[in-house]
Amino acid sequence: MAKLFKILLTLLFLLIATLGALFYYFNGQVKQPLNLDSDTFFRVDSGQSAKGILNRLKSVGILDENLGLKINIKINPELGNIKVGTYLLTPTMTGLDLLDLLVSGKEVQFSVSLVEGLRLRDWLATLKSHPNLKVDSDFHEKVNMLAKDMSGGSLQGWLLPDTYHFVDQTNAYDLVLRAKNSMQNYLSDAWDNRAFDLPYESAYEGLIMASIIEKETGVAEERPRIAGVFVNRLNLNMRLQTDPTVIYGMGDEFDGNIRRKDLRTPTPYNTYVIKGLPPTPIAMPSKLAIDAAFHPITTQELYFVSKGDGSHQFSETLEQHNAAVRTYQLKK
Repeated sequence: MAKLFKILLTLLFLLIATLGALFYYFNGQVKQPLNLDSDTFFRVDSGQSAKGILNRLKSVGILDENLGLKINIKINPELGNIKVGTYLLTPTMTGLDLLDLLVSGKEVQFSVSLVEGLRLRDWLATLKSHPNLKVDSDFHEKVNMLAKDMSGGSLQGWLLPDTYHFVDQTNAYDLVLRAKNSMQNYLSDAWDNRAFDLPYESAYEGLIMASIIEKETGVAEERPRIAGVFVNRLNLNMRLQTDPTVIYGMGDEFDGNIRRKDLRTPTPYNTYVIKGLPPTPIAMPSKLAIDAAFHPITTQELYFVSKGDGSHQFSETLEQHNAAVRTYQLKK
């Protein structure tokens, strides 16, 4: 009896030792760093199982062994509930970290910067060329349909410049909607909190003004001052006489230069010919330009001219303005 007890005790010890060795071995597998030299994107498509993903990772050499991870999934079935998406794998990540990431659904975030001052067609081209955005065949048709519901019948000016973050294969049209909704919300707040007695009949007219301000200067602190000049001219029923509107009205005929005949050629956007604001924005205005349009600086200034360094010389009288033109433009 004692001998049998010793044998059973020995077998139990061996079993415990074997289980311990197996636990140590498989635990080492799941905690071993991935075979990566740098950060790597990994895509999980619809219909792929956790087991299939682990086999795929082993076949491409990212995992040396995957049996330990499969055992973990058997013990904890929740680890098999992987989510479709694109994930960022890092060299310091273990196999268990990888499973946790795929189960969490925390996809890698991509971004696209939609820059102020550009036109709608430039923005659409940026979205279409982004490698992580999905562009449907009816993309432009959807954009045109959306534009029909907007003031001006165009999305020009209606998309808010910003950096937009998204997951891989997001539909490009969804970003158009996000930018449009962001602009509508920002413009509505700006209109509700505008300065008193502005010469705009609607928030949309303020948006048109903001787009002109955006194209006139890249110097942030000048925007409210330029807005003040344009507001003064509108109040006096003076033409705005701003070159960016002329350029916009010329369309593809603009070759980089504005000539005298261009200033005299009538278009709906030529503010040397028409009075008041053009019919639509001429670019996508930033938040700063919108703020300036609705909160212009109060001055008596009616003119400004570029100094050639990005800034402008402002004047109250035509005589002062002509002198500034001679100083900064004609001599150059």
